Amino acid sequence: MDTKKIRVIIVDDHAILRSGIKQILVASGDIDVVGEAENVAQALKCVREIQADVMLLDISLPDKTGIEALKLIKRENAALNILMLSMYMEDQYAVRSIRSGASGYLCKHTASEELLTAIHTLAKGRKYITANVAEILAEQVGNEHAAALHESLSDREFQVMRMIASGLSVSEIADKLALSVKTVSMYRTRLLEKMNLKHNAEITHYAIKNQLVE
Repeated sequence: MDTKKIRVIIVDDHAILRSGIKQILVASGDIDVVGEAENVAQALKCVREIQADVMLLDISLPDKTGIEALKLIKRENAALNILMLSMYMEDQYAVRSIRSGASGYLCKHTASEELLTAIHTLAKGRKYITANVAEILAEQVGNEHAAALHESLSDREFQVMRMIASGLSVSEIADKLALSVKTVSMYRTRLLEKMNLKHNAEITHYAIKNQLVE
């Protein structure tokens, strides 16, 4: 095996998508896919057992959110360059991902050429920032009022907000996240205060307006 090739781990819970990405990378000629995972537990196992230059990490995984996974993986290997892949547009998750330790963020519908460019950029130890993300970051520099209200939320508060907007009750959220109803209620109270909202209907309206739910 050519040790000069960029070593990549793909983390996505859809086998067909993993296969498609792998074909694109291998066809490039200078990238080796050295590991695959369909959930966070498998991703952490890969990080512990495989030397890699770049990880492609889906933001929607079955056992944890991509942001939670990102933090756990960076805790295992702070030097690993992670490119977040998402169905969501940049203004929804990119800044949050980069602030949490990602080296780049791409939407899954992006052309394969951009994916290859991003991987090569990360392999050199640099961040890959699209023009849209750069614009969002520039707008926020020195102006805390420029950031959207949901940017002030912690990752868990943001997750709870999205689940409420998706129609789940506090007890259903507690069950899915393996938290107590009291804890979820606390997150709900905090996010309402931070975003100056009054009830679930306003949360849902805000999330839909800002395209934060599918």
